[in-house]
Amino acid sequence: MSDVALELRGIQQRFAQAGGGWLDVIRGADLMLRAGEMVALVGPSGSGKSTLLHIAGLLEQQSGGEVLIKGKATSTMPDDGRTALRRKSMGFVYQYHHLLPEFSALENVILPRMIAGESKAKARGQAIDLLKRVGLGERLSHRPAKLSGGEQQRVAIARALANEPTILLADEPTGNLDVNTSQSVFELLAKLARQHGVATLIATHNLEIARRMDRVVTLRDGTLGEAA
Repeated sequence: MSDVALELRGIQQRFAQAGGGWLDVIRGADLMLRAGEMVALVGPSGSGKSTLLHIAGLLEQQSGGEVLIKGKATSTMPDDGRTALRRKSMGFVYQYHHLLPEFSALENVILPRMIAGESKAKARGQAIDLLKRVGLGERLSHRPAKLSGGEQQRVAIARALANEPTILLADEPTGNLDVNTSQSVFELLAKLARQHGVATLIATHNLEIARRMDRVVTLRDGTLGEAA
């Protein structure tokens, strides 16, 4: 059985321009991501890294090409099928944590499990365990406003792993943090991803962090290439 969790084949994305014509953001991107592998996605600002992550995460429909999740093509799936597959197979971490401000750290991690159909009691137990593993066992009841930036991102990582995804997509997960906090958050993310065997694709401008991953791919002029 193949260990390829995510495959992008000839991904293209173009947008109509206000004055007429088309803007080709992605011109034919190919990528294979295996279970337990961590890959850095780098490239200039505006090169389309976030767009490619959204396509890989089934959040945005590509103009051409195919996204395969564990060998299953997704381009012709109905929206509800894509949503169900995304919920079951994927976790997301963003530069800005996007935690729900009115809920505690614990509640923010419980919610994905309950949305997936887990009982509240079981979801609570799993969420407590995850938050303890990211070093927030004493901060369960704190709302985001009472947490530091690094702590908020740790909650976001716990939330992303709550549904035990096979694929983790992260868009500048340390970009809003200071240098020391960036390092600790990345180390935590890497540790948990490897422990769980999650295929991880991280878009980042931080080349020091990128070099610590298994591979680095560069998005430039709409195409992907392996960094030297």
